[in-house]
Parts: sequence; structure tokens; C-alpha cells
Amino acid sequence: MDTGLQERVAGLLQEAGVRIGGTQPQDIQVHDPRFFARVIAQGSLGLGESYMDGWWDANALDEFLVHLMMAHVDDRVHGWRELADALKARLFNLQAGQGSYEVGRRHYDLGNDLYQAMLGQRLVYSCGYWRNAADLDAAQEAKLDLVCRKLGLRPGQRVLDIGCGWGEALKYAAERHGVSGVGVTISQEQAAYARELCAGLPIEIRLQDYRELDEPFDAVFSIGMFEHVGDKNYDRFFEVARRCLSSRGLLLLHSIGSNVSRHRTDPWIARYIFPNSMLPSAAQITRAFEGRFVLEDWHNFGTDYDLTLQAWRRNVEAAWPQLDARYDEHFRRMWRFYLAGSMATFRCRHAQLWQLVLSPEGVRGGYVAPR
Repeated sequence: MDTGLQERVAGLLQEAGVRIGGTQPQDIQVHDPRFFARVIAQGSLGLGESYMDGWWDANALDEFLVHLMMAHVDDRVHGWRELADALKARLFNLQAGQGSYEVGRRHYDLGNDLYQAMLGQRLVYSCGYWRNAADLDAAQEAKLDLVCRKLGLRPGQRVLDIGCGWGEALKYAAERHGVSGVGVTISQEQAAYARELCAGLPIEIRLQDYRELDEPFDAVFSIGMFEHVGDKNYDRFFEVARRCLSSRGLLLLHSIGSNVSRHRTDPWIARYIFPNSMLPSAAQITRAFEGRFVLEDWHNFGTDYDLTLQAWRRNVEAAWPQLDARYDEHFRRMWRFYLAGSMATFRCRHAQLWQLVLSPEGVRGGYVAPR
């Protein structure tokens, strides 16, 4: 074992308030000495992969990652594969053509059993709204209610859900507000489930790329899908939304957002969780809708995502023994690292959760934003 590498890693961790073999929540135990070289060589990708392989554990994984992020350790260690991913994202439109379907195949088609165990009463895979909610199910219902209230949905309207997931938002809107609608998704598993969920309601679920849409709607919403669009396609997203939306309608965009403009996501997340994804910045979003929409409201409740992720973790940890054997120990460690890393990102305020309300021509007399 290279003691120099071990000392370098230990020094970086110590700057973040983390000790190897310590007893604080953020401290870690190293089980395999190859951990040190792997982290130095591969950065965040090596950190995540070595956790998946069981080379180290943390007393509280989310708190360990919070400490690393707060000390910006992740900005100081970069591996060659991370640099290659960055170059690839710069040169190619990774979310175009069949690339746009990859996240559906590799993440959302994992199996509805996993998501049913994790997400609660409703299959809503996005941030809940915890302002007056005491549990996950109440927070998700409050979020769906908030979306409908912000759009001012009324009976008889036709709405579009770009990235409809398992259909829960459209179902809620149809049942509570009397609308009809169309939902598009790139996941076969989600589309099949959504069609069954929404059976008997005036809702059509399509396995379709959003860029193919060209038909009229009274309102448009997109919840937790914009993170997969990619900065090379933001203009196209808002162009499609504008051509489909009536001049008096509203667009609600619900998306995770980054404090800094980037062109790719974390390499571990890209490889194991959300291929071809990236978090938009405020500057990237506003540049893309400029000239197409008037910004009526911008609502940030990013700290609610930490609470949502904690609830998901409690659910899935309780469910592991009953889930299919294909979710083996390697997969479980991957999923734990994903959820803990996401919690840390929101807890540090490095990522936000935004809901934007946009209108094509400005709401006459002004828009009053529900909360």
C-alpha cells in the first residue's frame, strides 16, 4: 500500500472534518486499502464505485457526503474518466435521438416493484411539498395540489404532461379538476403502468419523445423531467411547450436546479443512475425561454427534497428483504449511495428544487402565485 496516497486521502478528509476509523456520524471505516489509490485516480466515480464494492463504510453516509461537499473536496479530486465524460458532453448532444431513451431503459425501467416500495402511496418520483405535510404521502399530494392550483386548472381543459412518469399527476388533475390530458414518457414500464392507472379517465399515455409534440393544450406541466433534457436541447423544450400552449395558458416547470452552469452531471450519477442527465442553472433556463415566455413565478423549495429523500430511504430500506433477488447487495449499496448523495446535495444547498410558472404573453392584470 502506498502510504503517501493514504496520507493524502486522510488529509483531504481531515480538512472536511472526517476521520478514518472515527466515531462521529461523518467518519468512515476503510475495509480495503485499494480505496486510497482508487479515489485519487478516479475522483467521485472511484468514491462511489468503491462504496458499491464494499471497500469502505460510513457511520452516516449522507453526513459523510455533506462534509465532503461543504469542504468542496469533490472539486479537488478528478479522475481521467471524469475528464473524458466532460469532453464527451461538450462535443456531443447526448440527449438526442436514441440517447434520449437511454435513461428510460436504464433507470425508469428497473422495475415498478422497486419504485412502489420506495415512493409511497403514489408513484411520484419527484420532490414532495412539506410546508404543511407530516409524511411523504401528504407531501406528494400537496405537491400535486400545488401544481394544479398554480396552473388554475378548470373542468374541460386539455393539459399536457411532458415526462408523465407513472401517470399520477395527470390522474390527480383529471379526478380533482375535471381536465383531460396527454402524458408522454420514454419509459415502457412507466407507460404501461400509467395506462392502467388512468384507465377510465380522459387521459392518453404515449411512449413518445416530447420533441414530436405539435397539438394544442390549455396548460402544460413538466415535473422532474427537465433534468434529462440537456443544455443543448433547452431551447427546443421551450419551443415545443410554446407551440403546444394556448396564448392564455400557463406552463409549469418543476425541476432540480444547480447554482452553477454546467454541461454534464456527476460522473458516478451519469454512469449508474441517470445516464445523459444534467442539472440546469437559472441562467441556462432563462436564456432558453427568453423571447418565448414571460416569467410569472419562481418558487424554490429545495430543502423539501432532503425530507423527501429521507422518506424514500426509510421506505426502501424497510422493503429490501421482500424485494426481488435481482436487487442484490451491490445494487443496494449503489442505491444507498445515490440517495445519500442526493440528500447531501440538497442539504448543502448545492442543488435547489424550482417550480417556474411561465405564460406566453403575460397574465393580464398579473399572476398571483399560490403557496
